[in-house]
Amino acid sequence: MSGLSIFNAHPRLYWGEYGANFDRAWLKIDTTRDGQRGYLAVGSLRVETTGVLGLWEKDGRWTSRAFPHWMTLPSHYSLSEGRKYHFLGAWLLAIAGALYLVWSLVNRHVTRDLLPRRVELSPRHLWQDVKDHARLRFPRGEAAARYNVLQKLAYLLVLFVLLPVIVLTGLGMSPMMNAGWGWILDLFGGRQSARSVHFLAAFALVIFIVVHLLMVLLAGPVNEVRSMITGRFRLPPEKV
Repeated sequence: MSGLSIFNAHPRLYWGEYGANFDRAWLKIDTTRDGQRGYLAVGSLRVETTGVLGLWEKDGRWTSRAFPHWMTLPSHYSLSEGRKYHFLGAWLLAIAGALYLVWSLVNRHVTRDLLPRRVELSPRHLWQDVKDHARLRFPRGEAAARYNVLQKLAYLLVLFVLLPVIVLTGLGMSPMMNAGWGWILDLFGGRQSARSVHFLAAFALVIFIVVHLLMVLLAGPVNEVRSMITGRFRLPPEKV
């Protein structure tokens, strides 16, 4: 939410080193020239988003801004406050994520529970798992106590790709870090490319969280949440 507040200061994304109002953006949230409609543009695709993005209503007044007040932190427009919230959240995310990653490596959670077996990576096995998820066929019995291959791949993607990329690109865009460690931006192809990658990685992380919570609700929220807090997990009985 604080990231969306920062994005509102310049609601465009570019590739490369530079980006300004007259440069070609690959993503843009804006209003039409007459100020009557909001839209989202991704490349050549343009979708009207009046009332949600670009142009939205609050307390009877229409506001021309990319993301509405209920999506941002703070709810009013303030780039400086948004940056303060964002840095606070970044420290919490980085410290908690680093501790979790180190502990998962020390107690072999990654190698024991998350690394897929070779047979699980076969196209046939992957496709079957996709179909089971699409049909909401959750594992039962002893199989419910183990991660399936889609869960394993999702967790590995978050732990070893999305979170490190978010932290690195965020550090690279910091002026002080940019002055000392300019190689970070070079790694991602420039400041504007790092900003785009940061946005996409954060968006992917949000999708992961939404899907994760949805799966918890569908699989039985009481049993799932209790297992997260206490470690006790009731195995769903096998179907006859």
